[in-house]
Amino acid sequence: MIVKICGIKEEDTLLCCEQNNVEFFGMIFYAKSPRNISIENASFLQKISKNLNINGVGVFVDKNIDELQEIIKLIDLKYIQLHGTEDMLYIKNLKKTGVKIIKSISISNKNDLDKMSIYEEVDYFLFDYKPLKNELPGGNAKSFDWEILKNLKTNKPWFLSGGINSKNIGQILQDVNPIGIDLSSGLEKELGIKDNHIINNFIGKLKNA
Repeated sequence: MIVKICGIKEEDTLLCCEQNNVEFFGMIFYAKSPRNISIENASFLQKISKNLNINGVGVFVDKNIDELQEIIKLIDLKYIQLHGTEDMLYIKNLKKTGVKIIKSISISNKNDLDKMSIYEEVDYFLFDYKPLKNELPGGNAKSFDWEILKNLKTNKPWFLSGGINSKNIGQILQDVNPIGIDLSSGLEKELGIKDNHIINNFIGKLKNA
């Protein structure tokens, strides 16, 4: 199973992820998020990751495409995650930079899966809880009805996201068995602050599930 941990801001958290064989770490470039990261800090973490077996992912929400392309070049991002309402023209232009794209799709009912057909050129899907009007996109510690993903038909690798933690990972593996999982708030001791002990505990439960 592919594991992605989002909202990484500290070097020691990144190294903890590496020691636990986590494949991806997400850096959130979204000012409204408590997990927002600066360009300088993200560049520092990305440089460290070049000598590790973990890949940095820049996470963006409807970012101006010119600004986004500058950040991709500046930090040398190989992966990005789009968590807004980006359309296929936007995605096609980004693909010219050579990045691999994870596109989030917010889910509240089965009809939301129809959006997959819009994003034929992305490399991964990420299925997440659909936020209400007053909620941020992602990191809400809320989940949708995972039954919606049963018998999912797609030729792309995909992540399950939203409210995943050590208490429900066993049930997720049994009921959904996703190709990948994406975690954030379920590994925090307080809002926006990851905890290495919680990460270690979660990965241990995942391995033994």
